Amino acid sequence: MPETLKIKGVVDADAHVDETDETWDYMSADEKRYYRPITVDPGAVGQVAVKGDVRPQRFWLVDGRTGLRRWREDERTGTTRETRELVDVPARLRHMDEMGVDVQVIYPTYLLAPPSSNPEIELAIYRSYNRWLADKTAASNGRLRWVVVPPMLSMDKTIEELRYGKEHGAVGVFKRAVDYGKAISDPYFYPLYEEAERLGLPICTHTGGDNGGAGNMSRPQVGVFTSLVTRNVPERFPKLRFGVVEAMASWISYVIADQRAKNAYSGSQKRYSENPMSEPEEDFMRANRFYITCQTSEDIPYLVRTGCEDSLIVGTDYTHGDQASVLDALNYIEDLGEQEEITMDQARKILVDNPRAFYGL
Repeated sequence: MPETLKIKGVVDADAHVDETDETWDYMSADEKRYYRPITVDPGAVGQVAVKGDVRPQRFWLVDGRTGLRRWREDERTGTTRETRELVDVPARLRHMDEMGVDVQVIYPTYLLAPPSSNPEIELAIYRSYNRWLADKTAASNGRLRWVVVPPMLSMDKTIEELRYGKEHGAVGVFKRAVDYGKAISDPYFYPLYEEAERLGLPICTHTGGDNGGAGNMSRPQVGVFTSLVTRNVPERFPKLRFGVVEAMASWISYVIADQRAKNAYSGSQKRYSENPMSEPEEDFMRANRFYITCQTSEDIPYLVRTGCEDSLIVGTDYTHGDQASVLDALNYIEDLGEQEEITMDQARKILVDNPRAFYGL
C-alpha cells in the first residue's frame, strides 16, 4: 500500500474501471437482446486456460468478436473487485484518501479496443457505458471523473455523447491513435474535435486498438504528435488540448527532433551543428497544447531537464496489473522532489498543476 502523499490536490491522471455485466444495463430492451456483450468462460466448457493466469481466462463476446474480461489479483493490483468495478464507490474513495489522491480520471478497460465495427452495436455499447459510469461517479463529489467514449462510426451521435459526458462529470474524450483505419489527424474526426474544443474537453489518446491491449499498441501513440502537427490540427483547433496516455514519454525528444529536421530540410541534410535545436521541447509541447503521461521506468529528471515539466502528467493505471501499472507511481514523483532529483515545484506540476490544466479541473 503506497504511503499517503504529502502534496495536496494530486490527480491520478490515468486510472481505470473494469466493466461488469451491470455496465450494459443502460441499453434498451432490443439492444440488450441483440447487442449486449456476454461473458464466455472457455474453462467452463473444457477448453485450455491461458497460460499464466490464475484461473481459466474469460472473454466478453459480441458480434462474433471477443475481448478479454480479465480476472484480477488483489495482491498484484493493490485493489479489490469492489473498487475496480465501482461496486463500492465509497470504498474506492477511501482508498484514494489512503493514497492521498484527490481526483482520479477513469478510462475504460474492455473498451480500449473497439468491440464491434457495426455502428449500431458500437453506439449501444458506448452509450450504455457512458451512462453507467456517469451514474457510478455521480456521488463522488467530483473526485471520480471520467473520459467519455464516443461512437466514432456515428458522428452525429458522438456529438450527443460528448454533450452528455460534459453534463455528467466527464473531463475528456477517449480516442485511439487509429480508429477503424483512420489516423487521429483524419478530417473525419474534425466534427468531434470542434465539439470537444467548444465544450473544453481534451482529446485523450490512450493505448488500445484492434488487438485489444496496450503492449505493442504503444507505437501508434508515438505517431500521434507528428500526425497532428503535420496536418496542422492544433492550429485548426487553437484551444483544443491533446494527451498521449500510457505510452511513456521518453520518445518526446526523438519525435520533436525529427519534426524539426523535416521542417528545416531544404534540399540537403543539415547537420546538428549547423541547425541546432535552439528551442526546448516545451515550446513545441506548449504551442500544440500536448500533455504526456510518464512512467516510473523512465528517466523523469532527464525529461524535466529537456523542458517538458509543464507537459508531464502521471497515473497509477488503477485496477490494471500490466507493465504500466504502478500503484505508488505518484509517490515516486513526490520522492524525486524530496530527493532533489527534481524540484518540489516540478513534482507538484506533474502531480497537480499539469493534470488539472489538461483535464480542465
